[in-house]
Amino acid sequence: MRVALMIEGQEDVTWQDWVALAGACERSGIEALFRSDHYLSVMGESRRGALDAWATLNALAARTTTLRLGTMVSPTSFRHPSVLAKAVTTADHVSDGRIELGMGTGWSEVEHTAYGFPFRSMKERMDVLEEQLTIVHDGHWGDGPFSFRGAHYELRDLDAQPKPVQRPHPPLIMGGAAGPRAARLAARFADEYNTVSPTLDEIAERRAAIAAACEKAGRAPIPFTVMTGALIGGDRDDVERRTAELRRWAGSTPDPGTWITGTVDEAVARLKAYEEAGVERIYLQHLLHRDIDAVELIGRELVPAVT
Repeated sequence: MRVALMIEGQEDVTWQDWVALAGACERSGIEALFRSDHYLSVMGESRRGALDAWATLNALAARTTTLRLGTMVSPTSFRHPSVLAKAVTTADHVSDGRIELGMGTGWSEVEHTAYGFPFRSMKERMDVLEEQLTIVHDGHWGDGPFSFRGAHYELRDLDAQPKPVQRPHPPLIMGGAAGPRAARLAARFADEYNTVSPTLDEIAERRAAIAAACEKAGRAPIPFTVMTGALIGGDRDDVERRTAELRRWAGSTPDPGTWITGTVDEAVARLKAYEEAGVERIYLQHLLHRDIDAVELIGRELVPAVT
């Protein structure tokens, strides 16, 4: 199983924090660092800062050498698809081909209202997502010229240059609960489908839905992955200390039904169950982002045990 570190960038993650996190990942052997793409705390903490996701990833791409970088996920409401595609392609060049793009509809209404982004109905957001996927995947990353006319965007004779370093394109990730339309779009555009904090039963159901959509589209099943909270300690005292810190920071404690939590051995056992259920990559949502020791523990002890 592949292991990525997932950071909630809108919860006051500073540039110095990002540098420390990326360095810890590279030193300890974690292959990928992903971040959310939000501009406002999702914990209701309005004083917490949020740096722009793609500006951050471009900067980190220049400071790292092996670490893969990406978003989980970029809302279509934040950027015109041509702006998004250009930012991703730029990061792919800066990193020499270490970038991945997660795309989604966006869900936080209060964030959209605060920053002035339109917050449409779910159907309209899915319509926008489908148009953006077409423009990014087929237009910017495909061979030109490309023209498109939809309800929300129009492009004429686009031949975007340069193309990404990764060919045919950087990995494109979609996610959610694998509903019918999402599954159809994933089968058409995505290289990976991710679901958040599922039970083992939900993994089986959603993975089957994506596989069925891929079969209908005439392609092999795409990798199915999971993002979930993680709180791991070297021993029981470490786990209890970090649990107390999480309670202070996030006002919550790990959910034993969906989180990867406990000692390294306990976390490995949980990940083995996910692997048996068909999960090919895990995104460990590390909410205590200034706890660099925990990141290095994951890389040093957890990653070798499951990869």
